Amino acid sequence: MPAPTRTPRNSWIEEGLRALARGGPDAVRIELLARTLGVSRGGFYWHFDGRRALLDEILDTWERVSVDEVIEHVESEGGDARAKLRRLSAFAASSDEPLRIDLSVRGWATRERAVANRLRRVDNRRMEYMRSLFGAFCSNEADVEARCLLFYSLWIGSHFIAASHGARSRPDVLKVAVRQLLA
Repeated sequence: MPAPTRTPRNSWIEEGLRALARGGPDAVRIELLARTLGVSRGGFYWHFDGRRALLDEILDTWERVSVDEVIEHVESEGGDARAKLRRLSAFAASSDEPLRIDLSVRGWATRERAVANRLRRVDNRRMEYMRSLFGAFCSNEADVEARCLLFYSLWIGSHFIAASHGARSRPDVLKVAVRQLLA
């Protein structure tokens, strides 16, 4: 008789990330994840010591995907710093799920110091990468820092603004804003 097939560890993490995006850390429940994956809860414990271990793995995966893999993607196609920033902007706008995860982590960080520390590290790593890009064509440190903050704020903050832009679409306005930052 063959050994039972276990749900891969990564499946639990990926489903946990989707649950986090949908409803924050409170939505990351073992029973709900098992039901969504179509398996029993028992399989969870083959991979994790408990819910906290899963939440830590989810944060590790979020950091790796949202920082390391994004930078690898942006760098992989080469080009100058402006081309990389345009690619970074396009990548950030390409899907809502990474932003929903990011926003859930930000909300979670208001309640847990360890998550707040993780978020600060991720934000600092992202800002450092943007500083390296903006610094390639801006010599003024204050200008580099302001451009980084504005660029980052566009990605996160524009989703909270409900204003219309007349005959212009939000993506069109964001393209103009990025073009201004890259000037």
